[in-house]
Amino acid sequence: MPGHFEPLPGGGAAVALDDVEISIIRSLAVQLLELIGPGPAEDAPDDPLAELFAEGPSEPPADPVLRRLFPDAYTDPEATPGPREAEEQRAHSSEFRRYTENDLRAGKRENALAVVRSLDELTVGSEGGAVLELSPAASRQWLGALNDLRLAIGSRLDIADEDDTDLLYRLPDDDPRKPMVMAYLWLGGLQETLVSTFML
Repeated sequence: MPGHFEPLPGGGAAVALDDVEISIIRSLAVQLLELIGPGPAEDAPDDPLAELFAEGPSEPPADPVLRRLFPDAYTDPEATPGPREAEEQRAHSSEFRRYTENDLRAGKRENALAVVRSLDELTVGSEGGAVLELSPAASRQWLGALNDLRLAIGSRLDIADEDDTDLLYRLPDDDPRKPMVMAYLWLGGLQETLVSTFML
């Protein structure tokens, strides 16, 4: 079980983590929460209906990581549309973003919070580690958060496709990106083994 998720009888998954791994995942999840920002409830008036019908932003985020987490819905990064088609795509993406981004942010926020809370509930043993056991619902939240963390790190590393990942494997140890690359690859392994628990 060390380093990878295994299925639990009756559903869910478990993984053994040492105290350093717990600290790294927790820190990354907290950073993701800070990046996503507080929910609309933090600034909303006392009227709960106002929050329910609040519109989100219509423009893509300026931060490249947030653009990766909340991409435009109607644009194809590999296509080169004409001016009229590009304008239509921007208008459709803007409208879609206005009505969906708040919910998407809330979902990503809940997933990251679930990761932090489950790690905070762990009792680290005398050997400096613990076994994290997740229910099926918590496993899905962890899967979403791991995906978001990898997207965020991948964006900071300018990873666009598999060829970029291959280049990262060959980085020298003194490259300042190396720790981030190692975290990216390690989270990928966790994500892959967690996905496999859903298939059994």
